Amino acid sequence: MGRGKIAITRIENRTARQVTFSKRRGGLFKKTHELSVLCDAEIGLIIFSSNGKLYEFCSESSSIPQIIRRYEISKGMRVLESNDWEQIQKESKRIRKETDDLQLSVRCYRGENLSSLHYEGLAELEKQLECSVNKVRARKFELLHQQVDDLRRKEKMLEEENQQIQYHLHHVAMLEQQQAAAAMVKPMEQQRMLEQFQFSGEDQPISSLLLLSPLPPQLQPYRVQPTQPNLQEFSLSIPDPSNYI
Repeated sequence: MGRGKIAITRIENRTARQVTFSKRRGGLFKKTHELSVLCDAEIGLIIFSSNGKLYEFCSESSSIPQIIRRYEISKGMRVLESNDWEQIQKESKRIRKETDDLQLSVRCYRGENLSSLHYEGLAELEKQLECSVNKVRARKFELLHQQVDDLRRKEKMLEEENQQIQYHLHHVAMLEQQQAAAAMVKPMEQQRMLEQFQFSGEDQPISSLLLLSPLPPQLQPYRVQPTQPNLQEFSLSIPDPSNYI
């Protein structure tokens, strides 16, 4: 009967974890050796235990440093030789000297540590400072001109907005005046009519308006005159039917 599968999780028991590490490490080294011999492969194996102890294995024809160097070359990494360390030290000294010179120049520009400079050095420093001040002033004036131009553009925009607002207010005022004048027209017409007809009192009926206004000649009442004068004297008499009985 075969063994069941083991869950690949961290072993909590410290003793069991150490025993498992020793067994599997030995098996891993054995498999690595077999792979190196059978396939003529160059293998390097480095293991650090949970306690920080180092275990390593490499092929018989090589060593761990050689394998690491070959790995760095294949990855395009720079491999440091003994001569490289000397070059690095020289480069470090040169950079340190340049840094010290720059710090000294900065202190001189600030007006510090001027006692170490001679007359020629002070004259050169003064010339450099004047040149720097001129550049600073030129840049300052350029920024001032830009700010003035921006303010002028803003002023122009505000003037245009102000004109639009004034035009709108004037238009609104004209509309209000027209509405007020239209509202006053009707009462004024009524007042003129009252003054024209001259009422004796406010309680006088409206029908009297028709009496006060004279009719035009073409609307005067007239009588129908007969065109034949004999019709005025003619009297229609109907005979009594009893006379014929």
